[in-house]
Amino acid sequence: MTTLSDLNGCDAATFVERLDGIYEHSPWIPQRAAAQRPFANATALKLALLGVVSAASLDEQLGLIRAHPELAGKAAVAGQLTAESTSEQAKSGLHLCSAEEFATLHRLNADYNAKFGFPFILAVKGPDGQGLTRRHIIATFTRRLKNQRADEIAECLRQIKRIAEIRLNDLLGLTLDFGPTIMRWSETIGAWSDSDNSGDADFDLTCAYMTPAHRRTAAQLADWMREAGMESHIDAVGNVVGVYRSDVPDAKTLMTGSHYDTVRNGGKYDGRLGILLPIAIVRHLHQRGEKLPYHFEIVGFAEEEGVRFKSTFLGSNAVAGRFDLSLLDQTDADGVTVRDALTAAGHDVAAIPRIARDPATLLGFVEVHIEQGPVLLERDLALGVVTAIAGSSRYLVELTGLASHAGTTPMTMRKDAAAAAAEIVLLVERRCAQGVALVGTVGQLQVPGGSVNVIPGACKLSLDIRAADDAVRLAAVKDVLDGIAEICARRQVEFSLQRIVDAAAAPCAPRLMDRLGTAIERAGLPRFDLLSGAGHDAMAMAAITDVAMLFTRCGNGGISHNPLETMTADDADIAAQVLLDFLRNLIER
Repeated sequence: MTTLSDLNGCDAATFVERLDGIYEHSPWIPQRAAAQRPFANATALKLALLGVVSAASLDEQLGLIRAHPELAGKAAVAGQLTAESTSEQAKSGLHLCSAEEFATLHRLNADYNAKFGFPFILAVKGPDGQGLTRRHIIATFTRRLKNQRADEIAECLRQIKRIAEIRLNDLLGLTLDFGPTIMRWSETIGAWSDSDNSGDADFDLTCAYMTPAHRRTAAQLADWMREAGMESHIDAVGNVVGVYRSDVPDAKTLMTGSHYDTVRNGGKYDGRLGILLPIAIVRHLHQRGEKLPYHFEIVGFAEEEGVRFKSTFLGSNAVAGRFDLSLLDQTDADGVTVRDALTAAGHDVAAIPRIARDPATLLGFVEVHIEQGPVLLERDLALGVVTAIAGSSRYLVELTGLASHAGTTPMTMRKDAAAAAAEIVLLVERRCAQGVALVGTVGQLQVPGGSVNVIPGACKLSLDIRAADDAVRLAAVKDVLDGIAEICARRQVEFSLQRIVDAAAAPCAPRLMDRLGTAIERAGLPRFDLLSGAGHDAMAMAAITDVAMLFTRCGNGGISHNPLETMTADDADIAAQVLLDFLRNLIER
């Protein structure tokens, strides 16, 4: 077996020879990386190699892509693949394709090459290294055929880097301590949904507050916490709480966690990564008999997404002592109240106020979360330190014009609610393109009872404006609301506004950020700081203690809140290594 010490100590020619199979038929990559030796760890070696690929010319990158074989292509049929490619394609059963599957892949290969001029590249061992199904491969192939050429070049290079990462792990005999467990647990609870999932290609993961799938997930999280060596219980609002106790008298508590509910048809890692990853760390500590100089508390927050009852952060607001008891009377689409749902699940709503933590007992709150965006992905970075969580202003807007005949009403005499809405959408886009770290979205747009031959007399739309700086956000909100008033006055359309969210930005604590940054650097990665545009439970926790967030890379272009949401076992593993380092060095001894 090759070791990192071997690679650091051998001559350049031997270095290139031993890494020959990592990047397909491309010895120039290890040749250029050799000068950066010695490498402190395998992560540094991986970064050096992918840095060479990223810095290469476009022609060199295209040559690297074209050096890879087609999936189940002619070279595979003829037995002409490299040993590495043969093993990888076999892992996904591509050598066992049915006649129909082979014909489909043959057609996709031809269409892809005709469109892009290079072969389709996919790390067929998948995010967990266990191999993608042929069905998944064909679906991915079909989806990526719709990409633009520049985007597909970038995606092929990312897939090649993933292939190289897996191959290098195999070459060096590297074992991931945490990643496979985290991925396996994610698959387990990711299979429990409110929806009927009869086929995995159309899998719909929806886990809304206090549904049977939600309660089953909570019970499983509590079991995993206990098995890891923690005291565990489910509190009155449905939070799953686990505590790994310190032996230090009068120890304070460091909290971590995230949410286990999902959006409709969501992903497996949003929120849940931040629960499963620290449980895996505690299991590791417990197996070693290692204690921390403080209590370590993991909370699987019961509700963050607001899917069922349209009220977000129910779990973390209860922990922060800010649970609005009037929300117990909020109803879902079937008229069931929060109170009824909790009572049916066996929870005592009268105990909710007692969930609140005493800020004097806390050292802080740190949350691990997938980025839910493409920033880390585009920079080839597994991890990032969050600087702040953007504040958010959300409104529902109702426009009332005058429904009238589409054929007989002159254009100058119309009171068209949809036309006013269209102007508002463009106003939001124009205004929110002007600020730093400012975004604006109209995510819902409806014409109730609309008809093809009727001028819309009513329209409903949502408004979501976010920024890291509250002053920037509020200035944009004012300008947009003033603009709505002007548009409606000019078009003789009435409007009403309902503010549904007004959340201040939550800056992360510099002392915790620096500890995370140092741990990242010790792992062999560069520190990279970035803003979170999405809301997180850390926002609620910021009301009672210092907070920090560690982002992990999100694949498939950074997509989240979608079944395509993905990450790798390697990224989960290094995130766990970094958080473990952070925990061990949080308090100077």
